[in-house]
Amino acid sequence: MTVTEDAATLTPQSPEKEVGKARRRKEDARLITGRTTWTDNMVLPGMLHMSVVRSHVAHGKITNVDVSAALEAPGVVAVLTGRDLADEQGSIPCAWPVTADMVNPGHPSIAVEEVNHVGEAVAVIIARSRDAAADAIELVDVDYDLLPPVLDMEQAVGGEADLCHDHIDSNTAYHFVFDAGEAGTGADTEQAFADADVVVSRRFVNQRLIPAFMEPRSVVVQPQGENFTMWSATQIPHVLRVMLAMVTGIPEHKLRVVAPDVGGGFGGKLQVNPEEVLALLIARRLGKPVKWTETRSESLMTAHHGRDQIQYIDIASDREGNVKGLRCRILADMGAYLRLITPGVPALGAFMFPGIYKFPAYRFECDGIFTNKVPTDAYRGAGRPEATFAVERIMDELAVELGMDPLELRRRNWIRAEEFPFTTVAGLEYDSGDYDAATQQALDLIGYDELREEQRRRRESGDPVQLGIGFSTFTEMCGLAPSRVLGSLSYGAGGWEAASIRMLPTGKVEVVTGSTPHGQGHETAWSQLVADQLGVPFEDVEVLHGDTAVSPRGMDTYGSRSLVVGGTAVVKAADKVIAKARKVAAHLLEANEDDLDFSGGKFTVRGTPGTALSIQEIALAVFAAHDYPEDVEPSIDADATFDPVNFSFPHGTHICAMEVDTDTGFVKIRKYACVDDVGTIVNPLIVEGQVHGGLAQGIAQALYEEAVYDADGNLTTGTFVDYLVPSAADLPHFDTGNTVHVAPGNPIGAKGVGEAGCIASTPAVVNAALDAVRHLGVQDIRMPLTPERVWRAVHQGGDGGDRAAAPTNAQAVDSAGAPGTSSQGGDL
Repeated sequence: MTVTEDAATLTPQSPEKEVGKARRRKEDARLITGRTTWTDNMVLPGMLHMSVVRSHVAHGKITNVDVSAALEAPGVVAVLTGRDLADEQGSIPCAWPVTADMVNPGHPSIAVEEVNHVGEAVAVIIARSRDAAADAIELVDVDYDLLPPVLDMEQAVGGEADLCHDHIDSNTAYHFVFDAGEAGTGADTEQAFADADVVVSRRFVNQRLIPAFMEPRSVVVQPQGENFTMWSATQIPHVLRVMLAMVTGIPEHKLRVVAPDVGGGFGGKLQVNPEEVLALLIARRLGKPVKWTETRSESLMTAHHGRDQIQYIDIASDREGNVKGLRCRILADMGAYLRLITPGVPALGAFMFPGIYKFPAYRFECDGIFTNKVPTDAYRGAGRPEATFAVERIMDELAVELGMDPLELRRRNWIRAEEFPFTTVAGLEYDSGDYDAATQQALDLIGYDELREEQRRRRESGDPVQLGIGFSTFTEMCGLAPSRVLGSLSYGAGGWEAASIRMLPTGKVEVVTGSTPHGQGHETAWSQLVADQLGVPFEDVEVLHGDTAVSPRGMDTYGSRSLVVGGTAVVKAADKVIAKARKVAAHLLEANEDDLDFSGGKFTVRGTPGTALSIQEIALAVFAAHDYPEDVEPSIDADATFDPVNFSFPHGTHICAMEVDTDTGFVKIRKYACVDDVGTIVNPLIVEGQVHGGLAQGIAQALYEEAVYDADGNLTTGTFVDYLVPSAADLPHFDTGNTVHVAPGNPIGAKGVGEAGCIASTPAVVNAALDAVRHLGVQDIRMPLTPERVWRAVHQGGDGGDRAAAPTNAQAVDSAGAPGTSSQGGDL
């Protein structure tokens, strides 16, 4: 037998690669069956229950809070008002002062003198049972001197407008400007518009949305002397710990925050909630464990909302369709207070309004406006869906003005594959991609030519059910975020992520991650990454997360950063484990480190067949510590922290074919195809699930969801009877595909996928509906595209937003033979 044959015989085959494998998620069995720890499942000895008395008025001075009857109620231990907690509650933090002169009115966890939105806390009840605490709410009597509510952003900035907060002199929180000409990344915007042949101006409304996560918010606090443990259904245990220490004065090292399994967040749990502060303060005051879990109605009424922008968009071009400039003027509803990153959401989106297009000139202005509504904050996509909607809608409007095919206009102006990396007019360096390739694949998936032919036939025949085709060719900035960039935008924290890998003596591996999952599949994807890096079985990897005592460092989960930033930290920790193990392996194999190869989880000596040590064997040898190199500590465990040098930029093309019944206003998605480029795909099943979930939420904004307030500031969509969250029955089959251009900014090559579907789908759906009825004179339809609004836009003009006689949803069902709204109902 030759030496070569010996080596081939004695060297084991490398394990099958895990990255790219469609593994079912490790965590699914316990999550789906409920055999896990949700915050509301927890029962501690002596635990008390907290309920919140909430304001039923949108704006008013508190003149009296009578708690005497509640104090006499069975099971009630204490009733506290804002005055009782005024000296210790501090203010809910805002971590993103986007301008130096931004006005922050302060946000007490419980109102002391004034309420500024319906649902604001005015008293808390502590009782021995949840039912007793809830029953006592009705016994608290609160008197108010009513003040006029500020509800309309455009009226709020007028000279005679009432004030949301009487201790500040306007309803404007800040004025944020990005001008590419002044920044040196583009030409002079006003000159570009002055020189243009064509200018199109539109007003778009991105309506207010509610995250509507599956698991309502819940918190349990256990005091232990001077130490406190908080369990919370949160996306951000590490950030929450820091902020709670700052707000309450409890030393950070005396506070442990645990996010157990969390049932969804979508940005809605990226927050420091008043109820978390109150539960901590009350547990400290009473020396007893305290639990609060919201009802679904409380969640819809008081958890932060998303979106809510009025967008004035101008686009300039020559007559051949070459874009010359983009100008954006935004009113962004802050609600009554500035929450954790409220002002930063539209400012972050500012850099994405140019989309994938080569605009020579660009200017963005945004006013953050206070209103007497629930504060807005991050919601899946956080600023990027709003930007994508604006640019993809205005591109369609420009195409109509020029008489061009909307896809041809996009092709004429988007970045070419050979131009990457490309620095945009907003100053971002897009890393990699091919918009032509993604678009062609999407066209093939949806059967574009056949659909256009069908559209022509329907128009010529006067069919009452018209067909439209809508495009959204998009990119987004994710992998939030380089700390230096966040610093330049005045954000109050960094964008790094931390990870640790612990090699156990039995050969198993513990991965500790600072990224905190709430449905994204971290435990599975991280196991796949580590299995490939270390050459250990996928089943032998355990992923630990969400507990600041177990994972002391982290920046948590939002902004499609988990894999791109958190996963990279895990890979870098694995690289350090290998580097430390190499020294021990060289000693045990009596070889030079430079002569060792590491592959498939084993160290081998180059040129010496049959000599090998697995990394698990090294872990056991280090545990025994009988024989290891001098000046080397007996451990191959490793920590790593990764701070990205750039965002990553997933992209894609989404195409929607939409049927619109012009007699009833009923709309139906006939086909939906999307091709996304998210870089390296670690687990195709997880990616597909993320895309489907994002599509559901983006389509929901286009067709179903809207948070509506009446003239007195009452939320009229406060249950799932009125706030329409689509079910699977309301959504079509999705034809999905991928192109792959790896991200150069991280060793995985991943770009992030969690928000892509939500960002891209909304304008595709709206553009499709408009394409169906544009020839009837319709220029815009206000989201959501309910049958009533579509009917009014077709038959009465405008955007369908004004009340008029029109078919009801039930009538649309009778005519179209299918539901015109969500099938989901009930206050779950």
